[in-house]
Amino acid sequence: MAYTRLPMRKIKEVLRLKHDGFGQRAIARSCGVAQSTVVDYAKRADAAGLSWPLPPALGDRELENRLFPSCLAVPTAKPPPDCETIYAELRRFRTVHLTLSQLWIEYKEVHPEGYQYTQFCEYYRRWRGKLDYCMRQEHRAGEKVFVDYCDGPGVVDTKTGEVIATQMFVAVWGASNYTYAEASLTQSLPHWASSHVRALEYFGCAPSIFVPDNLKSGVTKPCFYEPELNRSYEELAAHYGCAVIPARPYKPRDKAKVEAGVLVVQRWILAVLRHHVFFNIADLNAAIAGLLERLNMRALRKVKKSRRELFETLDRPAAKALPQRPYEYAEWAHARVNLNYHVELDRHNYSVPFRLLREKTEARLTATMVEVFYKHERVACHARSYVAHGYTTLKEHMPPAHQKHLEWTPTRIVEWAGKTGPGTALLVEKIISSRAHPEQGYKSCLGILRHLVGHYGAARVEAAAGRALTFNTCSYRSMRSILERGLDRQGTAGEPEQVALPFHENVRGRQYYH
Repeated sequence: MAYTRLPMRKIKEVLRLKHDGFGQRAIARSCGVAQSTVVDYAKRADAAGLSWPLPPALGDRELENRLFPSCLAVPTAKPPPDCETIYAELRRFRTVHLTLSQLWIEYKEVHPEGYQYTQFCEYYRRWRGKLDYCMRQEHRAGEKVFVDYCDGPGVVDTKTGEVIATQMFVAVWGASNYTYAEASLTQSLPHWASSHVRALEYFGCAPSIFVPDNLKSGVTKPCFYEPELNRSYEELAAHYGCAVIPARPYKPRDKAKVEAGVLVVQRWILAVLRHHVFFNIADLNAAIAGLLERLNMRALRKVKKSRRELFETLDRPAAKALPQRPYEYAEWAHARVNLNYHVELDRHNYSVPFRLLREKTEARLTATMVEVFYKHERVACHARSYVAHGYTTLKEHMPPAHQKHLEWTPTRIVEWAGKTGPGTALLVEKIISSRAHPEQGYKSCLGILRHLVGHYGAARVEAAAGRALTFNTCSYRSMRSILERGLDRQGTAGEPEQVALPFHENVRGRQYYH
């Protein structure tokens, strides 16, 4: 066992009592040391030529050097390891599992007379231990809320009996340690945003800064200096007037408050629920809510106040008021405009101005609304539809030619045909009604009203329509044939006269059937 040296004040007390004539046993009992220690210190004082009282100018360090000269720092002949290089190598080649053993082998190849492996490791560990320091963080009232996840209790699926894992969302105020916790099925963006909204509703106020971890739902691209936030999370923070400052990657001390908060939640909530069985997330969160109140009302040992009391006196007065309406969750997506001047979002197609064909756009989707932006300017707004592969189209987004086509309806075409005559209107109505879909008859009708009326005139077309209705040949081709052959000028009051058949013995007359 290593020899532990007494403090210099106790060594001085040993020398004083020895000078005052006390025996070794009495000195040892008074100072709480062994008699052999008293003898050793007395011999060291005699060898150093020291007597009581000690010289006033003699400090503790100089006294130690004179009593223990063998412990003075003596330059060693062995070359010390380059600890900074070792530290850098271990961090740089972490993925290939570089070890101190390999670095010692390389050190001995350069310095054969150097330290052996045990002393080499000890030398490096002492140097490395001095790097493990941390700064105590000062948390201003109402400034920060730290957020993170941990594993939550399982929920049993009533149909399959499978245990579904849950995630425990934890939010902690910096100054008061006031805590919020709830369970969700995933750490996805919708659950992440919804948990923030419910946490702020529970607090009744908002902080100036959110400090999350670098999970994908909050931080799209982690970076030590300039992390890129998720667009929806950034919008949520702006809605509540907050900033987001993510913790640095692999730096858990940046969010030590929530790390401690997670531990508290695990001890005072999850541990209590360990024997409970839940069949849905609502029942689980109801149980968590009851235990959460007990946690926040429990008095802390050091300050003798609860988290709720500290929150009401520290964080709440300095926090931000909540807006009148809570944040409505929205997702952002990128979409290119198709040739039909629609963008496909969540398997539904929404129209945009036709001038944006093939352009890249951004879209913001809420539960009730879809907004489309081009170069940060809103160009379209629609009520959200959940009809898969359907179309939502605004007339003003269509080209002029398409708008005119959209204006054609069965009623409008029949009214237009009525200007030519009642027979033409009846013919057009019959053409449209004969098709499985009205639009299938539009071209036939437009051919009659545009081409035939323009070429032959309204009167002839009206007469041809009457003939076509009589013989039930209602089509564009039939009308064109009637007009080309001039059949519209023949009478159509009755059936055409039957041509008399020639007499023949094999031809039966009508009297045969009476």
